[in-house]
Amino acid sequence: MNGTRRAFLGTAGAAVGLAALGVSTPAAAATTTPSTHTGRRRRRIPPSGIGMHLYTMRTPLATDFRGTLERLAEIGYATVGVSGRHGHSAAEIRRMLDATRLKAVLEHVAYTTVTGSGLPQAIEDVRTLGGSWVVVPSLPAELHSPAGYREAARQFNAAGRIARESGLKVLFHNHDGDHDVVDGESLYGILLKETDPELVGFELDVYWAAKGGDDPRRLFVTDRRRFPALHVKDMAPNGGFEDVGSGVLDFAAMFDTARSGGVRQWLVEHDAPADPFASALNSYRYLSALRY
Repeated sequence: MNGTRRAFLGTAGAAVGLAALGVSTPAAAATTTPSTHTGRRRRRIPPSGIGMHLYTMRTPLATDFRGTLERLAEIGYATVGVSGRHGHSAAEIRRMLDATRLKAVLEHVAYTTVTGSGLPQAIEDVRTLGGSWVVVPSLPAELHSPAGYREAARQFNAAGRIARESGLKVLFHNHDGDHDVVDGESLYGILLKETDPELVGFELDVYWAAKGGDDPRRLFVTDRRRFPALHVKDMAPNGGFEDVGSGVLDFAAMFDTARSGGVRQWLVEHDAPADPFASALNSYRYLSALRY
């Protein structure tokens, strides 16, 4: 685990074995819970900025889409990121969102769609949903090289020019492999450097950035205003997924520079929740109380 990853993983009071890795134990993570920051920190995530990436809720959505949205709204979520429609059209989902007073801010759309003939329809669908961002969730494996990422950057710029005509922006969502250094070059760095900030932004998944050895605090400062949306996902001590606030990531420290990064949406995600609604509630409670 490199130094940048250690910089934002909670470490206070870690057990000896985990301390060597720069990862806190659950007890240590508790030192970064909202209550410990109340007296000396005043910033908070605006209620309108706390959302749920709907991949988390894919199991209940498959059987009761509207009912799932209703329960998220009851918890307090204001926004959602769409990832899978479960047989519904964009217009049908928009009607359910309006009925539950939730707002879709983005939709995940495959790279081949965004870079191909399906882009105009994808843009229209995001506009129908009421969102601002067309998000590419991952790159094809065959592009995992500096040359491949330069090609992706070129394609993102081209798609971004088309999306801008409709008032939208193209974003890229990362996984850990996107932070690899290949032949001496940072793949994620290539995308940051070779995409036009006016056309292309990034939905930073903080869990996968941690897995890949990157530091959101650094990214928010060195690449200002490139990150309008986040996937807020916590890491268990064993490297697995955890409800936000229950793992080892130090979110208060991480979000300290979020304003310079241009963050507007904090979208909760858990890739494999045992109980999606319990996970959604736990994560919302943490983020709504967090002071940084």
